[in-house]
Amino acid sequence: MRQVAGRAGAVLRIDLKAIRYNYRLLQGLLGKAKCGAAVKADAYGLGAIPVVQALYAEECRDFFVAHLEEGIALRQHLPADAAIYIMHGAPVGYDAELLEHNCIPVLNSLPQILAWRDLARQQQRRLPAIVQFDTGMARMGLSDAEVGLWQDDAGLTDGIDLLYAMSHLVSAEDQSSPVNHQQLQRFNDLRERIPACQGLPASLANSSGIFLGSDFHFKLARPGAALYGVAPVAGQANPMRAVAHLQGSIIQTREIPAGTGVGYGASWRSSQTSRIATVAVGYADGWMRSLSNRGIAHIAGQAVPMVGNVSMDTITLDVSTVAAEHLLPGTLVDLISADNTVDQVAARAGTIGYEILTSLGARYERTYSD
Repeated sequence: MRQVAGRAGAVLRIDLKAIRYNYRLLQGLLGKAKCGAAVKADAYGLGAIPVVQALYAEECRDFFVAHLEEGIALRQHLPADAAIYIMHGAPVGYDAELLEHNCIPVLNSLPQILAWRDLARQQQRRLPAIVQFDTGMARMGLSDAEVGLWQDDAGLTDGIDLLYAMSHLVSAEDQSSPVNHQQLQRFNDLRERIPACQGLPASLANSSGIFLGSDFHFKLARPGAALYGVAPVAGQANPMRAVAHLQGSIIQTREIPAGTGVGYGASWRSSQTSRIATVAVGYADGWMRSLSNRGIAHIAGQAVPMVGNVSMDTITLDVSTVAAEHLLPGTLVDLISADNTVDQVAARAGTIGYEILTSLGARYERTYSD
């Protein structure tokens, strides 16, 4: 029986059971260390609310988002014993809202630390936080100069209940990179320089960092992409289960003579009489334009090439070798599947699996299975 699209024209199926499996696999690798979860960017585009609820059922209690607004949106869907960490810290002027919604900031700079300390004094109580060190990303976290100032001011974090010292790995997916151990050493050295961080629980490993071994695990890991099926180690078989399955529906199929251009700019022309199927997915849905003339789809288990440029709402496929019975209007074709994984799609698009997932748009009919 053929699968037929609904009103949306395309279907994104999210396998929560696979996410739960992936979480258990990562927790097993971590041993006694805790496995948290990065659920920022709407759980990498897959839907933060059902994802965090599935992870909470697996006893995950530590959730990381980028923005305060993301944390506020999740708080009402998580019990009070779940910690929500705001990796960008509190937006300027909104420190009090973290308290109101029971969110915890990651303090990335001296100004953030001072603002949180001042709020603790106003509240006349200790306030929880994570402090982040920059060990090589040059993006967020305390710089060398700021660490030096902290060394000279033992009371800098008075009133702050430091839960973890944290940093972020630069190239953990490349297990042979010397940068990984350089960052590990730097992280250990920085924590030793600050009396308040000596003996403090630590968090360093992202998804790929978990696979670097126990020296990187510390007390808490923060996997993201691996939970959602992205391969965590470059050049190795992916141990994670696929989570996202994307299908687009056939709008119509037509036969074109040799020499006919297809799509905007006629970037592809048929070399012979060909059958072209138009499918209801485009760059407005996050199907990247860089997949023009490079992507593939699967119909009835058969790979077919994407031809012509990706447009806002549609793509075109050369289905000349597919039986007509599989090309009826409304029939779903596989765009991300076990036969064409998110990492394979990303490679053809010239990007990474993270970007493919987080680009998936709001127009899909989304279904969740567990």
